Amino acid sequence: MRAVLQRVTRAAVRVGGQVVGEVTRPGLVALVGVTHDDGAEQAERLARKIAELRILRGEASVADAAAPVLVVSQFTLYADVRKGRRPTWNAAAPGPVAEPLVDAVVSALRERGVEVATGRFGADMALELVNDGPVTVLVDV
Repeated sequence: MRAVLQRVTRAAVRVGGQVVGEVTRPGLVALVGVTHDDGAEQAERLARKIAELRILRGEASVADAAAPVLVVSQFTLYADVRKGRRPTWNAAAPGPVAEPLVDAVVSALRERGVEVATGRFGADMALELVNDGPVTVLVDV
């Protein structure tokens, strides 16, 4: 699994113009991608990293600061752009594999007491955020 974590002061994701998930105070946006050989172990490790990385202000973690996280599925994190001008998506897991694993990350975060908002898997989403710092971190587990 792979995630791009962005420290934000606020963020919202819309589907069809309606907000489906948002964080209204400082926290993280986690764009989450899944590849073919990912499973429950990777989902748990990614949730732990999201909750415990000390990337918020004052070197705090989401768990330390009781900060919210907006999780948005992002299959494009596994784009391969090494050849040509058109990305290939072969490394991205198909929806029936990826969706339950993104849900597992969300569940594992909630089990840790993290406030989690989400996008809508497979939807055409518009993500609006204010990057704080800016701080953006790539996590591979």
